[in-house]
Amino acid sequence: MERFNPEDAVPGVTKSVDLVSRELRIGSDAARLYYLSSLCDKLYIQQTILDPFGLSVRMQDFMARLKLSSGYQTIEPGEQTADKLLHGYALVIRNGSIAAIEARKTPTTKPTDATVESILQGPQTSFSEDVETNVRIVRMRYPSKNLRVEYTEVGLQSRTQLAIIYDESKVEPDLLLGLDRRLTKVKAEVVQAANQLSMLLTNRYQLFPTAMATDRPDRTILNLSQGKVILLLDGTPFAVYFPAVFYDFMVSMDDAYQFPWLVHPLQALRYLSAFITTTLPALYIAFVSYNPEFLRAQLAIEIAGSRAAVPYSSFYEVFFMLFLTEALTEASIRLPKHIGSTATTVGGLILGQAAQEAGLVSSIMIIIASAVAISNFVIPINTMSYAMRAAKFPLVLLAIYFGLAGVVTGIFGFIVYAASLQSFGRPYLKLFPGEQRKSR
Repeated sequence: MERFNPEDAVPGVTKSVDLVSRELRIGSDAARLYYLSSLCDKLYIQQTILDPFGLSVRMQDFMARLKLSSGYQTIEPGEQTADKLLHGYALVIRNGSIAAIEARKTPTTKPTDATVESILQGPQTSFSEDVETNVRIVRMRYPSKNLRVEYTEVGLQSRTQLAIIYDESKVEPDLLLGLDRRLTKVKAEVVQAANQLSMLLTNRYQLFPTAMATDRPDRTILNLSQGKVILLLDGTPFAVYFPAVFYDFMVSMDDAYQFPWLVHPLQALRYLSAFITTTLPALYIAFVSYNPEFLRAQLAIEIAGSRAAVPYSSFYEVFFMLFLTEALTEASIRLPKHIGSTATTVGGLILGQAAQEAGLVSSIMIIIASAVAISNFVIPINTMSYAMRAAKFPLVLLAIYFGLAGVVTGIFGFIVYAASLQSFGRPYLKLFPGEQRKSR
């Protein structure tokens, strides 16, 4: 009697946790059933395969009934075997012959449109809050026999299901070992958000994020193909992937769908915007209060003229406008979507004009505050945008006490700090992508 070897029957896929293997035996005759639980409908498999098997007294009768099912195909062993399995087919293997029955699962939770990270071109759907649906989305978009899916639980009380996905041919083994060590150290009672999980796996007190959460399947698949590890948490429509270096947070998925001659200037614009949003308030204080000689004489006179009616020093002016800008930004996030943008736009215009007429701030300061806010919105990833919003305040304090020398020292300190960071063993301050590592 032929023995069924899973490694020979379904090459390259059998190490995945979501692969179901079941022996179907009638007397001395046997067959084996294979399917991926993340892609196939278990109820359909029960009705189409297992129920006819239970009613059969001979294996020949079972195979004859199987041919009557819709979506029945006979395939040859080889690469086609894994391809059918990865496209939602159930395989019944008997004596070297393979019967494939289409059993693709109909998603119960439909993905919604991506709202957190919006792009103009490319796929517009996001993940759902069901981890099985998200694994199915990844499987359908990345039908590789080297894709591995493992399941575990996080949260001492919530016991939230976590799917770990990676391409075995491209991932570095030390990434998986590092993830396993960090998951064992997670002692949180309740884990129910992707950003919460990323903070638990990294240092939550660091300024810059070293793991990225995204709601876009296309970004997830792109990073999966680059040898990174994807985490899908049940109950949240976000995927966490790592390692994530500084460059990853400055890239939009639109860059993958545009011409290179257009992408590179846009990426330079994002780096310039990050520099402006972090340093412009501090440079304003330094130039106005300490080092006006660095400005052209006409510009220095114009700034002094606009501040003639302001009774306070420049740093009071800066703190007042930064407070209003941050408050309006938070209000736009917390308010309902249909009134948030209108309320914050009207509020910003009224407050800015009233503050200038009352002599609390100068017209130059309103321009600077607007430039800082707009430059912050250019950064594509929210977590890095928040980090840049926080980074400008230490530079403002340094400018208050030390002027331009303090600002330059602070910028140098941030660069040294970013250069010292690592994302799961990878250098963080990587401004441009290097050559992708070849598959093993």
